[in-house]
Amino acid sequence: MGGLRLQKGRQAVAVLLLGALAACNSAPPPQQEGFRDPDALIGATSRYDSARFAGDWQVRAAFPGDGDLRAVSFAPQGPSFIEHRQSCDAAGLCEDRRDLWSATEQGPGRYALRAAVGGAERALWVLWVDEGFRTAVIGAPDGRYGWILDRQATGGADRIAAAQEILDFNGYDVGALQFRR
Repeated sequence: MGGLRLQKGRQAVAVLLLGALAACNSAPPPQQEGFRDPDALIGATSRYDSARFAGDWQVRAAFPGDGDLRAVSFAPQGPSFIEHRQSCDAAGLCEDRRDLWSATEQGPGRYALRAAVGGAERALWVLWVDEGFRTAVIGAPDGRYGWILDRQATGGADRIAAAQEILDFNGYDVGALQFRR
């Protein structure tokens, strides 16, 4: 009887050791690539209207990687999306660049974008827009980017605060936002 208990005890230890070894050899969990929790729900606004959304927008805040993005323009005819970027070197010499993206509507406030040069693709969702279409939140389900846009370069502090709440609600890390002066 004592030999049977010893054998079962050894089997239990062996199973525990094998489990511990398997845990050591398992792959680490995947790293989050974007600025939002991939498990959080995300949705485009039901208030979206392409005609009212059309026109020029100032980028009031963006996540790292879009530090040179200053403004965007949306034209529902086509439709197309233009990013206005400005990069400056250490000497203060600045260069403006405009990147054109063709936009294919996937649903209200949801677009598949394709770069005119290079053919890069990405999703663009309008997560929120205020009643007057003065402030908007743009993002992507993969969380690789997100922007707070406004028709003006300053003002609207209450709308900008609401936009931050929308990003937070959609799972974005609002602590990583970089605001424009």
